[in-house]
Amino acid sequence: MVEGKINEIHGWAAKKRGLELEPWSYKPRPLGPHDVEIKIEYSGICGSDLHTLKEEWGPTHFPAIVGHEIVGKVVTKGEKVTEFNEGDLVGVGAQVYGCLKNTCHACSHNLDPHCKEGVFTYNSQYADGAHAQGGYAEAVRVDASYAFKIPQNIDPLHAPPLMCAGVTVFAPMLRKGVKKGDRVGVIGIGGLGHLAIQFAHGLGAEVTAYSHSPDKREQCMKLGATHFVNTSNKDEVEANRHKLDYLFITSNSKSNQYNEFISWMDFEGQIVLLAVPEGHMKFSPSEFIFSEVSITGSLIGGVNVLKKTLEFASEHNVRPIIEKYPIDQVNEALQHMDAGKARYRIVLTH
Repeated sequence: MVEGKINEIHGWAAKKRGLELEPWSYKPRPLGPHDVEIKIEYSGICGSDLHTLKEEWGPTHFPAIVGHEIVGKVVTKGEKVTEFNEGDLVGVGAQVYGCLKNTCHACSHNLDPHCKEGVFTYNSQYADGAHAQGGYAEAVRVDASYAFKIPQNIDPLHAPPLMCAGVTVFAPMLRKGVKKGDRVGVIGIGGLGHLAIQFAHGLGAEVTAYSHSPDKREQCMKLGATHFVNTSNKDEVEANRHKLDYLFITSNSKSNQYNEFISWMDFEGQIVLLAVPEGHMKFSPSEFIFSEVSITGSLIGGVNVLKKTLEFASEHNVRPIIEKYPIDQVNEALQHMDAGKARYRIVLTH
C-alpha cells in the first residue's frame, strides 16, 4: 500500500456557521489504491461555498473546509492509478467519488453527481464515515477518476472556475444538444453567466444576455453575446418576447420572476435552472399548456462531461474573468464575494 506524503493537511476551516475561517488541520483518509494526493496551488471560490458556510442549503458538518474548484499537482498516486504521474497538473470539481458502475442508474447515464454512493468534495461523507474536506487547504486526496488533467493552453490560475462554474453551465448545453443557430438566453451575468455566454457562443448559438446592469452590455458582447437586454428597461424586454429556444438562469432570481421568463420563450422552449431561488415557484397549468414551454434543472456534471468541458474550453478559448487573493486573505475574499462585488470569479493562490 502506497503511503501519502502529506499526512496532516492544513487549511482554512469554518468552526461554526458564518464566513469567518481560521487555520485548522486534519488527518486525511488513507490513500487508497485508486486515489491521488494533490498539492493544491489554486482554489476557486464558488457561491456554493458561501451557501454551505452559512447553512443556507441545510446543515453543515463543522469544522468545514470548503472549496470545490481545485487545481494542483499530483504528488502521490495509489498503486492502481495508471492515468496520472507525479507532477501532473490536475483539477478537481464538486465531486470526489462515484461508483461509475454500469449497473448504477445514475452513473450509466453520465449523471454520476446523482450516484447513491457519490461523495461531494466537502460537507459530504464517505462510506467509512470520514468527512470530505475541500480545497481551501494545502492538499486533498480524491479518487483518480475525479481528477482531470488541465490542458496545456489553459493557465492554471484560470482553470479552477472551469471545474465547477464551467461544467455547471456547459453540462445542460451538451445534454440538450445546443447547436449552431439555436437562440440561447443567459440571465445573470456573473460568475456562471459570463462563462455560459462563452460556451453557448462556442457552440454556434445566437446568444442574448439579460441583465439589470446596462454597464455590462459591452463586456457581454465581447464575450460572445449577439444581443443584450436590459431587464430594467420595459421596452427592451417587451421587444424580446417569444424569441428563445433555451434560457439558462444563472442568478438567484426571485421565484415569482419565472412566470415572466416563460414569456421570453418560443414554443417548445426550455428554461434551465442553474441557481436555486428562495422559496417556491408558483405556476398555473395553463402557463405550460398554452406556451408549450418546459422548465428543468441541472446539477454540475459527471466525469465524462467534465472532460468535455475542459476540452471545449481549451479549443474555444473559454476563460473565466477572475480576481485573485492569497489564501491567507480568504476571509476578505469571501466578504467581497458575498457583497456581490466579485468580477466574476475569485481564485485563491496557495
